[in-house]
Amino acid sequence: MPDPQGTGSRYRTIAGREVLFDGEGFLWNPFDWDEDIAVGLAAQMGIPTMSGQQWMVVRFLREYYADNGRSPLNRPLAKGVGMSLLELEQLFPEGIKYGARRIAGLPNPKNCV
Repeated sequence: MPDPQGTGSRYRTIAGREVLFDGEGFLWNPFDWDEDIAVGLAAQMGIPTMSGQQWMVVRFLREYYADNGRSPLNRPLAKGVGMSLLELEQLFPEGIKYGARRIAGLPNPKNCV
């Protein structure tokens, strides 16, 4: 079903489930996320198997969002996982915003530039 919200959103099948995404490929509802969704999204981005470091970043993002109601900015993310921004960017082919945050199922960080 294309564009049910009138915002460019659409349903996609990920991990055998129909899930609503916004026009930029972020989950519409972060509560639709589970680890199977993360694995499916990662595979679509060219990550056939998630590494321990990638899972650490995804779990940190999920926990931060649950505790704060928003995604962390890049510097607190790097500090929270003990990695540099460059290391984080290299872990995800599409970077932090379009890679890590999408895989973590977080809403679109529209204020990230």
